[in-house]
Amino acid sequence: MLFNLGGSPQVSAQTAQQTAALSNDLQRAYLYWRGAMVGKNYNQWNQITASHRKITIQNRILSEKGQFPADIFKTPVPPPTLNGLKLLRVRSKGVTAKLVCFGKVDFGVGGQPSDNLLVLNYLHEGGRWKYDNAEFINLSALKDVRSQLLAGKLDYVDGAAFIPDGKKPKKPIVVGKAKYIAKVYAYCPGREVQVSINSLSKHRFQNAERAEVIIGGGRDGVNSIWFSIKDLPDYKGDEPLTVRVYVFSQIPGVKPVMVFRYQTKKGEKPKFSSSEKFMIDATTAAKILGR
Repeated sequence: MLFNLGGSPQVSAQTAQQTAALSNDLQRAYLYWRGAMVGKNYNQWNQITASHRKITIQNRILSEKGQFPADIFKTPVPPPTLNGLKLLRVRSKGVTAKLVCFGKVDFGVGGQPSDNLLVLNYLHEGGRWKYDNAEFINLSALKDVRSQLLAGKLDYVDGAAFIPDGKKPKKPIVVGKAKYIAKVYAYCPGREVQVSINSLSKHRFQNAERAEVIIGGGRDGVNSIWFSIKDLPDYKGDEPLTVRVYVFSQIPGVKPVMVFRYQTKKGEKPKFSSSEKFMIDATTAAKILGR
């Protein structure tokens, strides 16, 4: 459990008692969900996970040609604990809520974690708060923000990105197993990149270097990609940025094929937004299938 709320008490119209009760409910929901993940308990996971998120996870697994529900618990790292983290903000609006935590977020992979942000998102369904997802915000490129938070100055976590919007998420379209496993990769220090592929697979990268599975996979022929880029608050750098799409083979030894790339050089201002196309043609398909 987290113990103290930092910063000004004027972050919400709720009374201190209501805020404490909400905080306890949200933390219990996360710990119950985390217990389900660590214990690989599908029934427990099914009870505490928001309904739209369950479909999203099913779609992701099938987009990787995996098995649902068995592959729910195949994660590269365990969910982080809340031990040692400081609760900065707890807010709810309508059917949505957020917990904003700060500290040494530990994913159990060893090493010495640095101070970063963990944002936990929730949805109110069936008379209770259910866990939706988490956002890990690496502050390595936002050192001023890290210093401010360590000093108890919480202006950064009062920005719009940390406020629940009160909107019930749309129910995702259920997809079947993908024909081609595809992933979108972004390297975007100090920036936020939003990506939409084939108007189906939505992605958001914040100050990140990672890849995410494209829901529905890649399609034969023409595929569409839209992306937008903006600086995160207080970012003053000019690092290069890239957005790429790869198609993956399930045959050992066959390398992924890059089918799209947008890249800037150091000091070059990136596009605000762009709509483009990429192809998975017969040549690409043959490489992926090892022919």
